[in-house]
Amino acid sequence: MFTTIESFIQEYQMESATTQQLLDTLTDASLNQVQAEGYRPLGYIAWHLVHAERGMLYGTGLEFESPAAVSVPPAEAAVIAEAYRTTTQNILGAIRTQWTDEKLQDVVTMFGMPWTISTTLYSFLKHEIHHRGQLTILMRQAGLPVIGAYGPAREQWAAIGRPVPTL
Repeated sequence: MFTTIESFIQEYQMESATTQQLLDTLTDASLNQVQAEGYRPLGYIAWHLVHAERGMLYGTGLEFESPAAVSVPPAEAAVIAEAYRTTTQNILGAIRTQWTDEKLQDVVTMFGMPWTISTTLYSFLKHEIHHRGQLTILMRQAGLPVIGAYGPAREQWAAIGRPVPTL
């Protein structure tokens, strides 16, 4: 968990930069990619990264601007990427100005359970990482390049002078 505002900010900046790289790679056509019939399309997952987790943060009392959770995903990939960029900056600005390290130990009710704000921030990041994984699978299915978040993606092995792992 996080014990300082700065430790969260550093982690969130790293994770959101990875998410932003993926969102910046999306195309308008790719937004319709689905895993299978009845599943959420790539554009929905991408838009979910812009607004849904923010609900977790709103539950802590943090005040910042972001698109409404009930809004329909935009049909333009660039709009989604820019909305994520803006919302991320709004979150960072709000945390810097509204919270202190001590605030991280405050308890809020999240999903009907008592969580510290520190726990909420940890879950917020893990939730984003979870959906980023879904995003990369759908991006591959749509024929888009992906990046490695915690190590090289298949396409990146050659760039680092290593053989591509095979079965």
